Amino acid sequence: MPAPRKYPAELRERSMRLVREAQEQDPELSLNAAVVRIGQRVGVNKDTLRGWCKQADIDAGRRPGTTTSDAQRIKDLEAEVHELKRANEILLAASSFFARELDPRLPW
Repeated sequence: MPAPRKYPAELRERSMRLVREAQEQDPELSLNAAVVRIGQRVGVNKDTLRGWCKQADIDAGRRPGTTTSDAQRIKDLEAEVHELKRANEILLAASSFFARELDPRLPW
């Protein structure tokens, strides 16, 4: 499977702005129709552009969902929890090891 294509930030911003403008000019135009129309013009995959627009609406508070900053915070916290669990396992094993050295009769 090929790596996902990276679009420049300027193209991303311009594409999302064009979708918003198209919807403002024609209120009957759905997000999907606007994305298809603009995506073809600017050379961005319609599904990618749709995802950008939806995430921008979430970040702006116009749509419910997890904001980009919240998603990053969750990811960071999950990594921290993983590292803390790993450190806890190491400390538990070390304490068990040293306890056995002090008193070999202990059942640990």
